[in-house]
Amino acid sequence: MSAERVERRLAAILAADVAGYSGLMGQDEAGTLARLNALRRELIDPRVAEHKGRIVKTTGDGLLIEFPSVVEAVACALAIQQGMAERNADIPQDRRIEFRIGINSGDVIVEDGDIHGDGVNIAARLEGLAEPGMICCSAIVQGQVEGRLDCTFEDQGEQSLKNIARPVRVYRVGPRAAAPPALALPDKPSIAVLPFQNMSGDPEQEYFVDGMVEEIITALSRIRWLFVIARNSSFTYKGQAVDVKQIGRDLGVRYVLEGSVRKGGNRVRITAQLVETETGAHLWADRFDGSLEDIFDLQDQVAISVAGVIEPALRAAEIKRALNRSTTDLTTYDLCLRAVRWHSLMTKEGIVEALALYERANAIDRHYGPALSGAASCHLRLVADGWAVDGETSRRKAIELARQALAAENDPAVVTTAAFVLAQLGEDINVMIGLVDRALQLNPSFARGWFDSGAMRLWAGDLDRAVEHMETALRLSPRERIGTPLLYLGMAHFFTRRFEEAASKFLMDIQDRPGRPRPYQYLAACYAHMGRIDEARAIIARLRAITPLVVPNELPLRNPEHRELLLSGLRLAIGETE
Repeated sequence: MSAERVERRLAAILAADVAGYSGLMGQDEAGTLARLNALRRELIDPRVAEHKGRIVKTTGDGLLIEFPSVVEAVACALAIQQGMAERNADIPQDRRIEFRIGINSGDVIVEDGDIHGDGVNIAARLEGLAEPGMICCSAIVQGQVEGRLDCTFEDQGEQSLKNIARPVRVYRVGPRAAAPPALALPDKPSIAVLPFQNMSGDPEQEYFVDGMVEEIITALSRIRWLFVIARNSSFTYKGQAVDVKQIGRDLGVRYVLEGSVRKGGNRVRITAQLVETETGAHLWADRFDGSLEDIFDLQDQVAISVAGVIEPALRAAEIKRALNRSTTDLTTYDLCLRAVRWHSLMTKEGIVEALALYERANAIDRHYGPALSGAASCHLRLVADGWAVDGETSRRKAIELARQALAAENDPAVVTTAAFVLAQLGEDINVMIGLVDRALQLNPSFARGWFDSGAMRLWAGDLDRAVEHMETALRLSPRERIGTPLLYLGMAHFFTRRFEEAASKFLMDIQDRPGRPRPYQYLAACYAHMGRIDEARAIIARLRAITPLVVPNELPLRNPEHRELLLSGLRLAIGETE
């Protein structure tokens, strides 16, 4: 195999064949071939092109197709099967052309346009399990597509496939016959705050409007009796024409807050309305005008008014105490809004830009907790991902800034971020977990806090509660993942030696955010412990393109067995000579 002609990459693979092909050819050879050619020309080829696929080869009654993502592969398969069902509606059963389809995702070797490897073999075996007109997929496909397409997955359990060493969990895929079941409402009032419209006519003010909404979400989240959907999920509706009834079903909330912000000169106007999702009824609407110097009071007024409508019995004074703020310096606030936007990118460039903005904010107000904890988190990322120019200096600054943030204020977001930084850099893990637990008592709807709590418990070796808290974070933000829960759920599987499940989660995390080294490190160790040394070394090669820090030198893991499991896997993946 020539090195110049061989390529290895992650791909989604679709294998299809015609059920009962021999019988159809026996009945009418010329007619069957003509019908198959028409299907290729009129249905299959257009659908494959629409979903960015590449037909690798045909085998008379079969097709092998490669896609850039599993979402496109499944969407294409559903479209083909739907089109076949419509064409077969008036054709006798014994003359119908029906496809069986199998879909898998994994590393493939590309040679002269063809693809090879376990990923392809598993797709072919899944096709053999599918009934005529049906689709079967692997667990890795189900995990990446669930919730992203309007389809259902029926668990068929683990199956032993011919010439495949490990059992594969198989799912049967089908179109969704009816509207998805609504998420159950929590046992307390629940609300989602949708992105407000920017009415200023200036696209550069978009970050200001989004920051305004985030502050309202944070204010409402501090009210312990409210279940508040995280910003990441509610902001997936940004720029869309929304149906509040559907949003209520999607997010599992009884109320939606929507509105607009108009900023002109030194004045700002906020309009907001509260809608009951079950009926679409408008329960409350108001307008708030003020100067930018009073912007925090305006945000508090919106939160207080909404809370008063939902639960009138609570005294306004109690709500006001929950909404106390640490600063009214708009310049500091503005800088932090810009920093958060860069920070969320989780790239080296984004972290460096965010850190510069946080440092400017800290120069204005040395006691502003969000800027201190944000800068600490940036230094942590530079260290953990091998991006720091001087790792020891960044490590020391991260610890100093996190401690200053804890001393500055008791805001749940600040506390959890600072505790997360200190825990990852070696501080007493139980003390940091205690800080996060108290922060979650103040703000039980804080999805990021539940994620941080799950991560720390995983580092401490409490795997069951780590998974529980990660799943709570996912429930509070069902439309958008907070942090990297797939990575940590994969780590939990890895430490319990469920390597197949762990690898699936790591691959999903890499597909979501391909620029971070940590999932590659764990995936390489995972493959090594599974005996898949060639694949492990291929992952190491890809990791080196991201960072020179192949073996992490700052491990937050407190359980020595967990630490050794990772390190021994990496040693196997790297090879004894390195």
